[in-house]
Amino acid sequence: GCTFEEDGDLNQCEYSQGVEDDFEWELIRSYLLPHLTSDLPHGSYLMVNSSQHNPGQKAHILFQTLSENDTHCLQFSYFMYSRDGHSPGTLNVFVKVNGGPLGSVVWNVSGSHGRQWHQVELAVSMFWPNEYQVLFEAVISNERHGYLGLDDILLLNYPCSKAPHFSRLGDVEVNAGQNATFQCVAAGKASETERFLMQKQNGVVIPTVSVKHISHRRFLATFQLDQVSKGDQDLYRCVTQSSRGSGVSNFAELIVKEPPTPIAPPQLLRAGSTYLIIQLNTNSIIGDGPIVRKEIEYRMTSGPWSEVHAVNMQTYKLWHLDPDTEYEISVLLTRPGDGGTGKPGPPLISRTKCAEPMRAPKGLAFAEIQSRQLILQWEPLGYNLTRCHTYTVTLCYRYAVGTGHNQTFRECVKMEHSTNRYTIKNLLPYKNVHVKLILSNPEGRKEGKEMIFQTDEDVPGGIASESLTFTPLEDMIFLKWEEPVEPNGLITQYEISYQSIESSDPAVNVPGPRRTVSKLRNETYHVFSNLHPGTTYLFSVRARTGKGFGQTALTEITTNISAPSFDYGDIPSPLGESDSTITVLLRPAQGRGAPISTYQVIVEEDRPKKVKRELGGPECFPVPLTFDDAMSRGLVHYFGAELSPSSLTEARPFTVGDNQTYSGYWNPPLEPKKAYLIYFQAMSNLKGETRLNCIRIARKAACKESKRPLEVSQHSEEMGLILGICAGGLVVLIILLGAIIVVIRKG
Repeated sequence: GCTFEEDGDLNQCEYSQGVEDDFEWELIRSYLLPHLTSDLPHGSYLMVNSSQHNPGQKAHILFQTLSENDTHCLQFSYFMYSRDGHSPGTLNVFVKVNGGPLGSVVWNVSGSHGRQWHQVELAVSMFWPNEYQVLFEAVISNERHGYLGLDDILLLNYPCSKAPHFSRLGDVEVNAGQNATFQCVAAGKASETERFLMQKQNGVVIPTVSVKHISHRRFLATFQLDQVSKGDQDLYRCVTQSSRGSGVSNFAELIVKEPPTPIAPPQLLRAGSTYLIIQLNTNSIIGDGPIVRKEIEYRMTSGPWSEVHAVNMQTYKLWHLDPDTEYEISVLLTRPGDGGTGKPGPPLISRTKCAEPMRAPKGLAFAEIQSRQLILQWEPLGYNLTRCHTYTVTLCYRYAVGTGHNQTFRECVKMEHSTNRYTIKNLLPYKNVHVKLILSNPEGRKEGKEMIFQTDEDVPGGIASESLTFTPLEDMIFLKWEEPVEPNGLITQYEISYQSIESSDPAVNVPGPRRTVSKLRNETYHVFSNLHPGTTYLFSVRARTGKGFGQTALTEITTNISAPSFDYGDIPSPLGESDSTITVLLRPAQGRGAPISTYQVIVEEDRPKKVKRELGGPECFPVPLTFDDAMSRGLVHYFGAELSPSSLTEARPFTVGDNQTYSGYWNPPLEPKKAYLIYFQAMSNLKGETRLNCIRIARKAACKESKRPLEVSQHSEEMGLILGICAGGLVVLIILLGAIIVVIRKG
């Protein structure tokens, strides 16, 4: 130790003045000072007079460098006194380790403590090969009165009796971000005012967290540093402080390890629709090893969740991923200790491939059906069905537009992603529309089942005018038509209207009343009777569905003209008769469908062997024949006269054999010895169609015949005329019925 009693300079006590202070301590030996103030004690010691220095100035004295092993005690005495009771300053004690920084004060005292010495112990726990050096510092107070003294600095090789000492403090290794705990075990007697501190080598003081008494002379001080980082890595020691002394532990190192983190992101080796194969790529890291565990952390870039998988190889396959989804994949590295897992490394951002769609869209149904459009809808599509964010939904439909194999309209339409509803327009009514949905993505397609929807009925299209076929007769028309090319539904009825619009017969009123006939759907023909000959009728034909009538097809049909009719109730008696002439009464004929174009008087020789021409028989005289032509050809009849209709507006007499010429026809005298039949013929002509009717109006007997036979003959002829008319009417009726039956069968 050093009691400052020896002769010589300060180096003999192995202490030295500081070089980074403001002034030096004085060595006082009272026996060498004849005028020592009464404020100072007698003896040899180091002293600082506060009145000689400015406030805040410092003086350092350094004890020799020590390398004592284990716990030992440094003992010293101090003197601090001011006559007026003010503090002369502060005495601080520092313990420097291994020539390091001064650090924090391990013990200090200030104020005026009387004209006496006070002993203090400093329990130092130091272990080889560490060394330390004790520095005493005097700091001048603001009052600048009084004295500070230092004496009897002794190093004892046993524990202190007044200050507790610490067991060896071990190093603490912790990962960054974790809590670091130092446990300082102290032994000895601790006063009630004992303070426990932890000091960093750089001078920072950390307060005690907790103190636990193990026994009456043993206790445990625990210091915890929360969430340490690399900046907290330093040397730490435990310190106790009281007025009687201080205990100082050895410096222990807080080692903060930075958890490892990869420098580069993992590498993608291969991508599938539900998996990704990656290489960890952990050759270069930031932080500290050793690496005891490797993990893969992955998540959807747009999702909140993440998963971590432990990996024991350089490559790893992530399974059960969602198709066409972007993932962030990072590598986690872990070193020993709590909190040894570093932050995730740079992420690999990669996307899985699309997968084939699960199935085609379902729920295809109609929302509304009209005659020419369909509004369709189907289930909304989700990602779990498409299995790809890039996909197309195609709606394909077809329907027949004709009866041929190639007469089918087909079209496919791509839908918008957010659409599950579509309107097919410009359809045909009452048609089966075949519809199906196709879901496709880059990996495949799923085709839905074809559904059949039928459009609603509409009014039918018009019946084609060219499909109207007809057979006109004199007083009836047989009309036939075909179903509309576009029925647009189920035909329920046909409606035929007709009306006379033109006639050459002045007796016919035009336009006539409009008449309507309804026919069932399978009846595409009709016979119109009780018509006027030679009359043009306007026919309109239209079809009907449940939606109403369609367009009307129009056609004009003209009935055939009929032969003129005569107003002769019976064969009239001649108005006069001579050997070579006979005078008859000519009555105008009635035109039927066409006006009378000409009248003709025909003279026929009545020969016994000739078949008698019945009255009103069907055979008339269509070929004009003059008398000379008849003679040259050996015929028995000739045209004796041709009269215009204007010349016979009313009944008039006409003499056959008057030797006159009428419209080029000579009317020669009759031969008395011959019998003659006199015929009256009317002709109608319209648009190239000619109709004839003739009637026998007289018979001239030869002059040698008696009158009685003539009367009998006339009576017989009258009976024959009646029978001929009945037979002729029956023949005409049979022919007409036969024609109708033939037309119906052909239809």
